Amino acid sequence: MTGGVMDRLPGEAGAAPVAAAAEAEADEEADPPAADSPTPQVSQRRDPHPSRMQMPQGNPLLLSCTLQELLARDTVQVELIPGKKGLFLKHVEYEVSSQRFKSSVYRRYNDFVVFHEMLLQKFPYRMVPALPPKRVLGADREFIEARRRALRRFINLVARHPPFSEDVALRLFLSFSGPDVQNKLKESAQCVGDEFMNCKLAPRAKDFLPADIQTQFAVSRELIRNIYNSFHKLRDRAERIASRAIDNAADLLIFGKELSALGSDTTPLPSWASLNSSTWGSLKQALKGLSVEFALLADKAAQQGKQEENDVVEKLNLFLDLLQSYKDLCERHEKGVLHKHQRALHKYSLMKRQMLSAAVQSREPESVEQLESRIVEENAIQTMELRSYFSLYCLHQETQLVHAYLPLTSHILGAFVNSQIQGHKEVGLPAPAWALPGSLALAGLVNCQGRVTSWGAQDLETSPGHSCCLTRTLNSSGRVVPLTHGVGGRCSVRP
Repeated sequence: MTGGVMDRLPGEAGAAPVAAAAEAEADEEADPPAADSPTPQVSQRRDPHPSRMQMPQGNPLLLSCTLQELLARDTVQVELIPGKKGLFLKHVEYEVSSQRFKSSVYRRYNDFVVFHEMLLQKFPYRMVPALPPKRVLGADREFIEARRRALRRFINLVARHPPFSEDVALRLFLSFSGPDVQNKLKESAQCVGDEFMNCKLAPRAKDFLPADIQTQFAVSRELIRNIYNSFHKLRDRAERIASRAIDNAADLLIFGKELSALGSDTTPLPSWASLNSSTWGSLKQALKGLSVEFALLADKAAQQGKQEENDVVEKLNLFLDLLQSYKDLCERHEKGVLHKHQRALHKYSLMKRQMLSAAVQSREPESVEQLESRIVEENAIQTMELRSYFSLYCLHQETQLVHAYLPLTSHILGAFVNSQIQGHKEVGLPAPAWALPGSLALAGLVNCQGRVTSWGAQDLETSPGHSCCLTRTLNSSGRVVPLTHGVGGRCSVRP
C-alpha cells in the first residue's frame, strides 16, 4: 500500500555522529539576523532567467502536479558529520545530498538560515517552511537529532515546491561546493527582485482570480487549520505509541538479560538441596531458553518502534511542517500585504481630500516637485493593489499544493496500520514453548490446564479426561520438546 510513494520520502539516517555533534553544537557561533518579516527588494532589474516565469498554457491559476510528481522532483538527505574544531570554536556540519543534482555538499545551520532568508525575500507570497530553532542553552544528543530531521524535512519541502525547485538559490544551496555559500546566495539575490517583479502574470493576477476569492480564502484557511489541529494530535499519539514500543523493547531486553544471568548462575547447591539438584539444573536451562525468547521479542519491538518513528511520526511531521507554512503564509498575507494595502488606500483618500480642499480654496497650482511626488505615491498605491491580488493568486496556488499533498496522509496512516497489524500478528503467532500453558518450559511445572504441578519430574501425572498433563518439557540436553503418550497414561518425552 505504501511502498511506491513512501519510499520517496527522506530516509532515516544513522545516529552515530549525534553524540559527537552534541558536544560541538555547544560552541556554535551566534545567530545571524532574523528573517521573520522579509522586505521584498524593489529594483528595475529582472531575473536573468525569465523563461521560468513565462505564462504557462491554459489557466495559469491551476496546478496540475500530483503527489507522485512532487515527490519525484528530488529527495535530499541531511546527515550529521563529526564536529570540526575551529581556531576557537566548534561547530556542527551537515552533509546535504541531492538525488536531482547528484551532489553532496557540506552545510552549517547558518547556511540554512541565509538560504531561508533568500527564499522569504524572493518568494514572500509562497509557503516557505520554517527552520528548526537554534539552541538556547546548549544542545544535547536529542536536540541535535531532532534538528537534523527538521532540516531534512525543510529542504525536501523546498526542493519539491514547484517555484522553489526552479530557482537558482536552490541549485546553489544543493550543489555549490565553494568556501562561502552564504555570500554566493546573497549575490544571487542582488538586483533581482521578488517573484512579483519577475512574473509576467503579476499585473494581470486579478483577471484569473474567482469573484469569491476572499470567501474561498477564508474557508480554505479554516479547513487547513482544522486539518492541522487533528493531525497534530494524531502525530502526538503516534509518537507516544512508537516511544512505548522502544521502551518496551528495552525492558524486554533487560528482562531477558536477568533471566540469562540467573540461568548461568554457577553457585553450588548446598548439601541439603542436593536431592533436588536436577530440578534446579532444568530450571536454569529453561531460564536461559527464556532469555533468548525475550531477546527476540525485544528486537521485534525495537524494530516496530523505529519503523513507526520513521514511516509514521517523521512523515506526519513533514505534513505538519507543510500545513504550518501555509498558516504562516496566511498570516503574512493578512498582516503584511493587506495591512500595507489598507494603509496605502487610506493615504490615497487623504491625498484626494487635500486636493479637493485645495481646489475649493483656489490655491496656487502645485509645483513640479509636488506633482512628481503625487505621481510616485499613486504608482506605489497601484503597485500595492497589484501585489495584494498577486498575493491572493499565489495563495490560491499554494492551497492547491497543500491539497496535492493530502493523499500522503493515507500512505502514512496505512503504514501505521500495517505496522500495528504486523506487530499483533507476531504476537498472535503460535506461541514459543515457554509461553504455552502446557509447559512454560519449566520442566513440568504447569499442566495443560495452566495449574502448577509438583516440583519434580517424577510427578508428571495425567489430569482426568486428558491423555496427558503436559504438552512440552525439557529433554536431557535442555531443549524444549513435545510429549507423547506413555504407558499407563503417563507422558514420555518423544525421542
